[in-house]
Amino acid sequence: MNTGLRITAYGAAVAATFGAAYGIGKGVGPLGEEPKPAHAAEQHKEPGPGGKQATSPAGGLQISEAGYTLALETPRVSPGERTALRFSIKDAQGRKVTAYEREHEKELHFIVASRDLTVFRHLHPTRAADGTWSTTADLPAAGGYRAFADFKPAKKGAKALTLGADLAVSGAYTPNPLPTPSRTATVDGYQVTLTGALKPGKSTPLTLKVAKNSRPVTDLQPYLGAYGHLVALRSGDLAYLHVHPHGTPGDGTTRPGPAVTFSATAPSQGTYRLFLDFRHEGKVRTAAFTVEAGTAGDTAAADDTAQPDAHDDAHGATDQH
Repeated sequence: MNTGLRITAYGAAVAATFGAAYGIGKGVGPLGEEPKPAHAAEQHKEPGPGGKQATSPAGGLQISEAGYTLALETPRVSPGERTALRFSIKDAQGRKVTAYEREHEKELHFIVASRDLTVFRHLHPTRAADGTWSTTADLPAAGGYRAFADFKPAKKGAKALTLGADLAVSGAYTPNPLPTPSRTATVDGYQVTLTGALKPGKSTPLTLKVAKNSRPVTDLQPYLGAYGHLVALRSGDLAYLHVHPHGTPGDGTTRPGPAVTFSATAPSQGTYRLFLDFRHEGKVRTAAFTVEAGTAGDTAAADDTAQPDAHDDAHGATDQH
C-alpha cells in the first residue's frame, strides 16, 4: 500500500460545510440516481520548512490524478445483497491499465466506505487480462458510499495513487450519527485499545493493543505480509489517510501482538474514523474508532504517549469479512 501519508485537506470550514450540506441534503428519501462525478480535489496549503506553505492534492478526493482515472462500471447497487463490483484504472489515453507494482502482496487494494463512516469494507479484487477488476461486496444499507483504489502503476516514473469515486446504494436513506470518540473498540469478543493521538502536521505514534476475553493476544497472524492495517478517513469529505505499522513479521524483532504501532500525521484538525484490520484464529476482523485531531485533549494525549518499544510493533492488511 502507499508508503507515504499522501493526503492534505480542505480547509476546516470547507469540511464542516460539506458535512452539514451532506447531512441535510441526504435526509430520508429515495436514493437511486446515478452519482455525480467526483470533483477534482481542491488544494490545501500546509506549513513547510521554514514556515513556508507546501501544497499537494488530498488523497482519495480525486477521481483522476497524474493521468490515471478510476472508472466504476458499477456505480449503483442494491442494499443487503452480495453484489458484483467492476471497475478499471484508465490511463491518459483511456486505455485500461494492466501492469501494476505489488504492494502488500497485491497489485491493487480497494476500499468502500459509507459517507457516514459506519460501514467499511477492504476488498481485494481480481484483475482480468484486459485490465477490468472485479469483486463482490455486501453493503448493508442504502446511502452514499465512496470507493477508493490504492495502487501504483508499473510504469517508469509513476507514483503511488489513491483515487476515489462515488458509489450509490439505492433505497430510502437515513444517515447514521458518527459514533462518539472512544479509546476502546469491541469486535467479535475482541477488545482493542488505542493510545496516542492524531496531531495535525506532526507525526505521532498510534498503538493499538488487541485482547480477547481480557487476555492479551500474542499470536496475531500475518495477513498480506503484515500484522495490522490501519486506514483513516476524515469525516465530512472522506479524505483518505493510509499508514503502515512499524516492523514486519519475521524481521527478528516484531512480535505478533498484542500491540500494533503506527506513525501517523493528521493533515488537519477534525474528526477521523480509524479502521484497524487484524487477523487471529484464521479470520480478519475490523476494529473502528472515532478520534478528534487537533483538540487540546488529544494533543496532550499525543505528547504524553511514550514512544513504542520495538518489540511491541507489528504490521498488517485486510479483506472483507
